[in-house]
Amino acid sequence: MNIKIIQERLTSYNCESETEEQHAIREITQDLILAALGRSDFFKHALFHGGTCLRIFYGLNRFSEDMDFMLRKPDATFDLKHHIRHLTTELAAYGYDVQIVDRSKTTSTVRKAFIKDNSLGKVIKLNHRNTTGKMAMIRIKLEVDTNPPSGSKEELKYLDFPFLSAVSIQDKPSLFAGKAHALLCRNYIKGRDWYDFIWYISNSTEVNYQLLSSALFQIGPWQQRDINVDKKWLTKELTKKITSIDWNKAAKDVRRFLRIGEQPSLKLWSKELFLHELNKLS
Repeated sequence: MNIKIIQERLTSYNCESETEEQHAIREITQDLILAALGRSDFFKHALFHGGTCLRIFYGLNRFSEDMDFMLRKPDATFDLKHHIRHLTTELAAYGYDVQIVDRSKTTSTVRKAFIKDNSLGKVIKLNHRNTTGKMAMIRIKLEVDTNPPSGSKEELKYLDFPFLSAVSIQDKPSLFAGKAHALLCRNYIKGRDWYDFIWYISNSTEVNYQLLSSALFQIGPWQQRDINVDKKWLTKELTKKITSIDWNKAAKDVRRFLRIGEQPSLKLWSKELFLHELNKLS
């Protein structure tokens, strides 16, 4: 088993708390999952997207939980079982004794699987154990959208941990389009969405408006409506959102996903801050 590789990777995080250590272990596991999928045939069918993708390949500085994928083209018959079997074998080589629960339903557009493991803490050294001395179970949700909106663009990226592998992902403008759709259509406050929004703005990321338009037409308040989705329209609708949000609640949601040193910046979160950032939309 390649336990030493996991231990060295964890040490490199320089975790300052139990929470950071738990997030680090989850992220290492996510890297292993991606690498395993990268040397299978998975990315012939799918693209990686979402916040975890942004963290791994573009340097988003927050912890993330789930792993989101989308098929290259709609396929209602897509089956995760083959890929789940491959993941079980690959993870076992690194000390994981995983339980993978396939929650996919043929009637559901999004296929889901939950990866669980409580064995890794028994074979690696943890510097911030809780009072019981046990590491919390690792839980990672995989989701695959089998009916994605049209218009997405992609890039090929490479991982070098734990071995060299290729991963097909959405490009940044397409990722931003997906995030903009979430900002506009999510019916609850998710501070992580708005943290990511600031990241996109600070990196002068353009929006893939073709993809955003397709996503809005497919699901959400503008479903099946013919609207002209451009920068002017997006700015107007995001302004409405920003002025309606409880920013203390949003900041509280994202706090546990940030390293201790970055958390004080959440005191700045306000309507004024986000309207200022929105003015810089590319």
